Amino acid sequence: MSSELKPIKLYTAGTPNGYKASIFLEELKAAYPGFTYEFQALSFTKNEQKEPWFLKINPNGRIPAISDPNRGDFNVFESAALILYLIQHYDKEYKLSFDPVNEPDAYSEALQWTFFIHGGIGPMQGQSNHFFRYAPEKIPYAIKRYNDETRRLYSVLESRLSNGREYLAGAGKGKFSFADVNGFPWVRGYGWAGIQNFDADFPNVKAWLDRIEARPAVYEGLGVPSRGKKMTKEEEEKAAEEARSWILGNPNK
Repeated sequence: MSSELKPIKLYTAGTPNGYKASIFLEELKAAYPGFTYEFQALSFTKNEQKEPWFLKINPNGRIPAISDPNRGDFNVFESAALILYLIQHYDKEYKLSFDPVNEPDAYSEALQWTFFIHGGIGPMQGQSNHFFRYAPEKIPYAIKRYNDETRRLYSVLESRLSNGREYLAGAGKGKFSFADVNGFPWVRGYGWAGIQNFDADFPNVKAWLDRIEARPAVYEGLGVPSRGKKMTKEEEEKAAEEARSWILGNPNK
């Protein structure tokens, strides 16, 4: 890949969707010499994602988003769309994807699992996060509803990753691809969503998480925009309280 490429500009924050983008960009950086990116962290507490300059990049006022100076500062928002855009223009050797012409089945599998995660795990686990961590009152029905549905979706991954399969798409054991990147940051946050007995109930998914987290580029991506630390229960409750104040006090978030 040409060393003359200008760096992609990533707008992000430390959320599962933000980590999808930074991890995939780091994987591209590791796979293709000459590819690089830079990032700008957005502050939710300052509501920067709703400022007019950013709404020109993402009209929905959410992270992540990118601007591509190599293609006329073309803007892309929505995490899965962003990853597919990067594949189209920068993964020319299909190191993180599959050739849709010569590997149509594997490519279709990767798309299927990407959309399963984007339309299922992300939204449902997001609701589990909300009612378990942020809601102003504990609503047992809502907590159980979204916890159960998140667990059901994890069970689909557990089945897919059985019988020696290591990654979501591809023949045999599969190949690490954009489908795995799309799911990893969400599932990695199972504890924040209140999912208990994860290791015992989803051993194949746990092994998949460990396998992905061991990749050097994934480690780098999890440090963008800054690296978090493992929190105690008390620290988790404090962090949730701080986030709750912003979420409930900001109807335009």
